[in-house]
Amino acid sequence: MLQGVRGCRGGWIQSTPSLSRSLFFTCTRTPLRRLLSDHHIDRASLPAFINPSRRSPHRPTSFPHTFTLSLSRSCSSHSFLSMSTGATAETTKDPNQYRLPTDLKPTHYDLTIHTDLEKLKFNGFITAHLEVKKATNSITFNTADLTLGSLSLTSSSLNEPYVQPASALQIDTKAERATLQLPATLPEGSTAQLKVGFQAELTGGMMGYYRSAFEQDGKTKYYSLTQFEPTAARRAFPCWDEPLLKATFAVTLISRADTFNLSNMPAESEEAYDPSASSSATTEPLSWLAEKLTGSTENWKITKFETTPPMSTYIVAFANGPFTYLESSYKSPLSGKVRPLRIYTTPDVIHQAQFALDVKEKVLPLYEQVFDIEYPLPKLDTLVATDFDAGAMENWGLITGRTSAFLLDPQKVDIGAKKQIASTQSHEVAHMWFGNITTMAWWDYLYLNEGFASLMGEVIILNKVFPEFKVNATFISSHLNRAFSLDAKLSSHPIEVECPDANMINQIFDSLSYAKAASVLRMLSNYVGEEKFLKGVSIYLKQHLYGSSVTEDLWEGIKTATGVDIPKVMDAWVKQMGFPVVTVTETKDGIHVRQDRFLESGPALPKDNETIWTIPLSLVTVGADGKPVVDNSIVLDSREKTIPLDTSKPFKLNAGTVGVFRVLYTPERLAAIAKEAAKSKGSLFGFEDRIGLINDAPALAKAGLTEVSSALTLIDNFRNETEYLVWSSIADSIEVIVNTWWEHQHIVDLLNSFRNKLFVPIIKRLGYEYSEDEDIDTKDVVEELRSRFNHFLKTGDDSRIPPDLQRITFKIGAQNGGQAEWEKFASIVNKPPTPSAAIAAILALTSFKEDKYIEQTFNFIDTKSRDQDLIYFFSGLRQNFKYRKYLSMKFKESYDAYVKRTEGNFSLQYIVQFSHDSLSTFEDYKETEKFFEGKDTSKYDMTLKQTLDSIRSKALWIERSTTDLVNWLEKKQKST
Repeated sequence: MLQGVRGCRGGWIQSTPSLSRSLFFTCTRTPLRRLLSDHHIDRASLPAFINPSRRSPHRPTSFPHTFTLSLSRSCSSHSFLSMSTGATAETTKDPNQYRLPTDLKPTHYDLTIHTDLEKLKFNGFITAHLEVKKATNSITFNTADLTLGSLSLTSSSLNEPYVQPASALQIDTKAERATLQLPATLPEGSTAQLKVGFQAELTGGMMGYYRSAFEQDGKTKYYSLTQFEPTAARRAFPCWDEPLLKATFAVTLISRADTFNLSNMPAESEEAYDPSASSSATTEPLSWLAEKLTGSTENWKITKFETTPPMSTYIVAFANGPFTYLESSYKSPLSGKVRPLRIYTTPDVIHQAQFALDVKEKVLPLYEQVFDIEYPLPKLDTLVATDFDAGAMENWGLITGRTSAFLLDPQKVDIGAKKQIASTQSHEVAHMWFGNITTMAWWDYLYLNEGFASLMGEVIILNKVFPEFKVNATFISSHLNRAFSLDAKLSSHPIEVECPDANMINQIFDSLSYAKAASVLRMLSNYVGEEKFLKGVSIYLKQHLYGSSVTEDLWEGIKTATGVDIPKVMDAWVKQMGFPVVTVTETKDGIHVRQDRFLESGPALPKDNETIWTIPLSLVTVGADGKPVVDNSIVLDSREKTIPLDTSKPFKLNAGTVGVFRVLYTPERLAAIAKEAAKSKGSLFGFEDRIGLINDAPALAKAGLTEVSSALTLIDNFRNETEYLVWSSIADSIEVIVNTWWEHQHIVDLLNSFRNKLFVPIIKRLGYEYSEDEDIDTKDVVEELRSRFNHFLKTGDDSRIPPDLQRITFKIGAQNGGQAEWEKFASIVNKPPTPSAAIAAILALTSFKEDKYIEQTFNFIDTKSRDQDLIYFFSGLRQNFKYRKYLSMKFKESYDAYVKRTEGNFSLQYIVQFSHDSLSTFEDYKETEKFFEGKDTSKYDMTLKQTLDSIRSKALWIERSTTDLVNWLEKKQKST
């Protein structure tokens, strides 16, 4: 699953009109247009993005870690509690409290679902075929928010069917389980069949089996689809809802005759419902159906789907609605078999679905070749939904996701959207192997799904299809840096993290399970060699086809292919939280390196600095021919060691920025590395190295390991840079500083002036021609953007707004706009021509500078916005400096309403984060902490702790470095 907020970030361009004025006339050149457009909410890590992230997309009171409370005091009078977390060696809960009993195992489900899109209800009937693994006199299964009918149990060990009303069940609402006591013991080795009918509402909650709305011919219409990961299959039918408990599924969908039914497998039959035949039917599902449809005069149909392979409940999927589709196919390179590929949408947006379908067609055969395992299902569909909580979901044979994850207008191609869609589709196809063919045994091992899908889908495979995307370099900022950001907090968690209940499970769909897991796997691949790494992964998958796995199974596969002791190299990276900073000092005969845990709040205390990682140092030096030589064999597997090296020649650790660690050099060595890296030609270091250096600089300063002035000096060295991705990292790094000192207007003005002078020379390098007597710094970009927007406002013609500049143009229109502009943006959100336009309009609604319009935006959020769009609204508002604290206040005022609105899905943790993590004072920390005291934070406990850590680290940085920052900026201002 790709999280909806993956990759969500604020844009430096939003708060720097002077920079906008300097850059506008270069925007017809693709790299800079991308730079302007990429620094905003992008990837649906939202995550995943959406990218989301995403579902980004992203605690419980029973959090399975030990918390150490220590009183930290800075050099001022401010003090507060900081929480240090360390994974406990043993489970803090009895597994029986949150895991189903192991005495029964489902082997097959016969599932019938009847959907009524007019009444917005569904009902169903299920026969669960069970194997008795251990003698038992009860049956326990998962169910939530369903009204159950009577239950019937048949077994060879029972003389007659055991029938009980639903009232006979013992219901544990919190654990979402029901238990049926039996009149006799089912012996080990016997079989049984449990039959039960059920019904429920089709809610808009975006979890379980839910409804989604769209507009057609001026009317609101509905369709239905599922989202079961991680624990919501139980909201659609009674089941054994744990990933280890795989079974086959035979799905039958009953719907109105003029709608389309979809599920994991192809339909094997479809026929009109015949009431006369059903009334005399002897099978229980049809008898049940006849009862439900008694008196109905409407036309219904019955669609039966082929039986699935063994699979977990969370990747079961079905949908019903007025869908249309595009179709293609691919030919298996392993068997020569041709499989159909489709993408389904509502009729109004099908013309935007071709690119996602093309990506699927291109990547599928590559996965088969790399893993030497054929895609096993007869088809692979994608369904695009207008209401979707995460970014996308890897249901086996039926991928689902939000519009921004899959739709691209071929007439208005936004390169950022194109990259996002390619990445998302490839990520979800990767899951057909990682997660579907081979599934994690429990949610502790979620990274075996998501880390691999992120690495394989968004880097290794995508690079073969779209080398122009430069995905290896993009990975550094879009994944590695996000992993660093979260893992640098005391409130981080290990990649492999204990998940005792559903609340905890929902919270680990974060940058650690996705981005950090992908980063450490990428590091391992580089260390052992990609070819051997992929061979080991293939061995792992083949050894666990249609089965389940744990971390050690993966290590064994890669060890077999490489001969390397993989657990020794990798266990600390996966089983311990945090990552190291490697400090480099120079000696007479080489370099001395030392590893310590990196924390954004400052040097780690001894109790937080106990882990020793095995670090592949990837040392790059200069060869006799003057070319770079990378030694991947050197590892730091102790606290410190000395490495022989000629330090009179250039060198650098972490070649290509592949390692999951930051590097702290002496100021003199860092200056020498920066000078070498900034060479226009013949540099020993690649642009991935430059990205790593630029990303490290503000992080090291924030942690108090260097001065912030040192970070800005390093950035200033790259003013002649030509690579877009390096400029993107420069923009991000400066934005880290601006977002910390955002309440210090003098500093913000100085930073805006500095980055204005950094970016202005790009105009000359891109060939912009201007008169010698014209001051380029005073180009009236804002007026030009307003002019283009005003033309659109008056005529509806957006042809003068390039797709890559749509978001910044809309923002300028909002920042200088009034009621007409506000209403225009609201109308676009209500009826967007493209997903990109919808997001651009949402961000514009959050960018107004007058109280009246921001109040209107909040009213729109509360009364008209789709639930899936809350994350966009909140993320946009957090980037509006004037209303950051107002956002926090409004969240607090409407807390109960937001909790109820996002109950059961991923959005709550993100709006908690976005409402508070941009705050930056000790007072903000105390007020935020106080507000949540006494509240049930079990659904977002981890996010809250991380948010508090974010506030605290910024406050400490401000206290530590304001004088240094002002001095450097004022000196720079005077010298230019």
